[in-house]
Amino acid sequence: MVSSPLRIAVFASGSGSNFQALAEAIAGGGIPAELALLVCDRPEAKVVRRAEALGVPTLLFRPKEYASREAYEREIVARLEAEGVELVVLAGYMRLITGILLNPFYGRMINIHPSLLPAFPGIGAVRQALEYGVKLTGATVHFVDGGMDTGPIIAQQAVEVLDGDTEETLAERIHAAEHELLPRVVRWMAEGRVKLDGRKVTVAKEVGP
Repeated sequence: MVSSPLRIAVFASGSGSNFQALAEAIAGGGIPAELALLVCDRPEAKVVRRAEALGVPTLLFRPKEYASREAYEREIVARLEAEGVELVVLAGYMRLITGILLNPFYGRMINIHPSLLPAFPGIGAVRQALEYGVKLTGATVHFVDGGMDTGPIIAQQAVEVLDGDTEETLAERIHAAEHELLPRVVRWMAEGRVKLDGRKVTVAKEVGP
């Protein structure tokens, strides 16, 4: 049973546009949740300034200052537990994670990826789609497991590839889709409507007033 509001930590490494979209959706009252923490491995990233402007607490670190990935992940887990985080959202977090971080939050950790998985996992997904010549790509929100973008899929949103698209123009439309899809899935999670059974994910229908 999830609490209300659901306490969320967002992990990001870059500009944080998905962080901003999620924050705005929560502020608008559409999601029974609160942003408890931003975790960022690049203290100079724009997402940090976004979090500061919104008054969201931050955990900033530089991986090179730690002996191993496991070392900084232990520190992260301790902070997540101290903050009472119930859902972890990877939104442009550009680091692989280990079982130290994954195991305590399995089934409560989601990632957004700029393709229709299982097509084009990993980095450069938009470029991969263009080079392959697909006519549809899009965005996927999935549970995180131990692989590279291999976790059970919760929801997807398609984006048409147009003649003459560049990586930049296609990425812009995919990002717009992400900004719709991620808050929608987080709302489902906050409402306790998402069920994970092996690789199968089901979303219960919304209960009317």
